[in-house]
Amino acid sequence: MNVQRLSQLFPQVRTLVTKHLCRNLGLSAVAFNKAKELDPVQKLFVDKIREYNTKSKAAGGGAVEAGPEFDKDMSDELAKLQRLYGGGDLTKFPDFKFTDPKLEDLTSK
Repeated sequence: MNVQRLSQLFPQVRTLVTKHLCRNLGLSAVAFNKAKELDPVQKLFVDKIREYNTKSKAAGGGAVEAGPEFDKDMSDELAKLQRLYGGGDLTKFPDFKFTDPKLEDLTSK
């Protein structure tokens, strides 16, 4: 008797579940599309990030939208720093080498 009852319920449950899933999937897709359209600030932000990305690739690793005046100022500042601090590549992070000091042995003599 239980087997017959379950066989009668499963088709009804299956159709009910599929209807709810289709309805929820359709509503969530509409809500997701509306949410993407409703946020102009986020869209503007993403557009600016993409624009900056293309400009930085075009600049080849240099400063984005920098003119000849900026390049001249940058080279002047680097030359000034090289004179003050002894030269070397100032665009590279320095390598620090720490050595331990020699300590005297203060145990019994």
